[in-house]
Amino acid sequence: MAKEKKLPTPDDIMKFEIAKELGLDDKIRQNGWKSLSSKESGRIGGLMASRKKSKKNKREL
Repeated sequence: MAKEKKLPTPDDIMKFEIAKELGLDDKIRQNGWKSLSSKESGRIGGLMASRKKSKKNKREL
């Protein structure tokens, strides 16, 4: 049975944009997200959290 492709969420888009900024996009395309080290994954997660926080603060102003 073929796996259905899901549409990327805004978080998925942000995650890939950050990975691209960090120069990890080729690694992800070739080997998938599981190929990232915990340090690389943590860096992406930390940057996502800070961007979400700054977006939230901008909306509250």
